[in-house]
Amino acid sequence: MTGEDLARSAARLVGSPWRLHGRDPATGLDCIGLLAAALDRIGRPIALPTGYPLRLRKLAGWMPDPTALGFVAVTGALEPGDVVLLQPGLDQIHLAIAAAGGGWIHAHAGLRRVVHQSVLPAGPILGQWRLISSIKV
Repeated sequence: MTGEDLARSAARLVGSPWRLHGRDPATGLDCIGLLAAALDRIGRPIALPTGYPLRLRKLAGWMPDPTALGFVAVTGALEPGDVVLLQPGLDQIHLAIAAAGGGWIHAHAGLRRVVHQSVLPAGPILGQWRLISSIKV
């Protein structure tokens, strides 16, 4: 399983409806549900948190350790399948997945669906992770 696999898996979820705490592509996904569904489809099922508010003041106690989920923190050039954590606004946290061929896949609350957009959603990047099997040594 590589970052390319994750990027392709996420791309197949484009068009899924958006729903807060959503974990099922048929009924809706939020950004965390998108990551969980994309990982599940490449044979790497994980349980990610639910029950968080739409406005999230702090990550502590909410965000699981990415290394325990098979990711490693990286910096620098983005590769397909990289997952970034953004802060698009006050008390807002959002995940996006780098798409193969460029752009970003994320669950867009305003558009009410999973989208592939050419530009990264607004806000500073708080973290960037890559599947451990994707790391080149």
